[in-house]
Amino acid sequence: MAEPFAAALLPPVRLPLAPRATPDERPARQTLLDQIARLESELASLFCSTWPRKGFEFGVTSRGGPRLLAMGELEELRDELDGRVRESRRALSDRTYVEEANRRRIEEMLLEPGNHKFVRVSNEDIGEAGCKHWHVTPRWGLLGMLMNWWRVRISSGCPLAA
Repeated sequence: MAEPFAAALLPPVRLPLAPRATPDERPARQTLLDQIARLESELASLFCSTWPRKGFEFGVTSRGGPRLLAMGELEELRDELDGRVRESRRALSDRTYVEEANRRRIEEMLLEPGNHKFVRVSNEDIGEAGCKHWHVTPRWGLLGMLMNWWRVRISSGCPLAA
C-alpha cells in the first residue's frame, strides 16, 4: 500500500519531446512512379497493337509542363492512366471480336455465296488498311439471280487517283 501513496507524492516525469520528423515520401513516390511507368508502357504497347485502326484515344491530360508533381497529383495521374488502359483494352477487345466475326463471314461467303446474297465486307471491317472488299453478287445479273447462281467478287483495291 505504501507504493501507490509514494507514487502520488512524486512529481510526474516529463520526457523530452521527440523532434518532429516529416515522413519520408521517397519510397511511396518511387512506387507511384514505377506504377505510372508500367501503365505508360502498357498504353504504348496497346497503341502499337491498334496501329492501322482508327478511332482509339490514347491521350492523357497534361499536368501543366515540366515540374515535380505532389503525391496527390501522382495518384490522380496513375488513376487516369489506369482508366485509360482499361478503356483501351476493352475497346481493342471489342473491335478485335468484331473483326474476327467479319473474317469468319468472309470465309462463309466464299464457301456458300448463296447464303450471303449482296453482303459486302471491306478491309476496314477486318482491321486492315486499303480499299479491298468482298461482295456477293449474282453470276450473270438478273438471270443468275433467278437461277440462284452467286459468286464472291473481290475488288482489286483502291482506284488510281486522277
